[in-house]
Amino acid sequence: MSRPGVIARRILDAGMTLVLLFLMGYQFWGDAAHEWAGTGMFVLFLAHHALNAGWYRRLPRGTYTPLRAARLVLNGLLLLCMAGLMVSGVLLSRHVFAFLPLRGGLSFARLLHMFTSYWGFVLMSLHLGLHWGMVTGAIRTRVLRKPPSRAYKRLTLLAGAGIALYGWFAFVRRNLSAYLLLTTEFVFLDFGEPVARFYLDYLAMMGAGIFIAHGASKLLQKLSKQKRD
Repeated sequence: MSRPGVIARRILDAGMTLVLLFLMGYQFWGDAAHEWAGTGMFVLFLAHHALNAGWYRRLPRGTYTPLRAARLVLNGLLLLCMAGLMVSGVLLSRHVFAFLPLRGGLSFARLLHMFTSYWGFVLMSLHLGLHWGMVTGAIRTRVLRKPPSRAYKRLTLLAGAGIALYGWFAFVRRNLSAYLLLTTEFVFLDFGEPVARFYLDYLAMMGAGIFIAHGASKLLQKLSKQKRD
């Protein structure tokens, strides 16, 4: 891919991440902003796939290593989540798609929207983690401009582990497992919570997903290398 294409893809990925975080804070921004941002997210998602059309063309080719298989499964699940979010979002819409003559099915749509929202957040975090090597590679070539020292590697590992640990505590405290496993039909929204604390928690939870998936990708790469050797 050309340099402008790579830059466009990075900007698009960053935009999707920011919009995702915005959407998780529904209680702060209200229905209309949430719907417009959700519609924008779906447009960005389509643009992301258009820019990565080559990935689809390469699916039948080459050997499927454990890492490649993991990416395929994760991307497939993420695609299903986005489809569920769009369908449920249209059914629940009271602003952007209110003109559509859709009636009924609201209880199912709410449940589907909750389920796919939180799974989408988790899967997107893991997706970022499986591709985090590109981020660290860009930092090495454009910021450090030299191989990272052992001290730098240890510092970044400790920082990542610290963020992941805090993210796990935030995940447990906010009871996200209840939404992922559908043990409840309603999301608890604290309208009086400080915005900064909410997004700090969600950034940390995203960081935990990135940390776990990035570590898993390195392990899968080692397994693939051992099989070749």
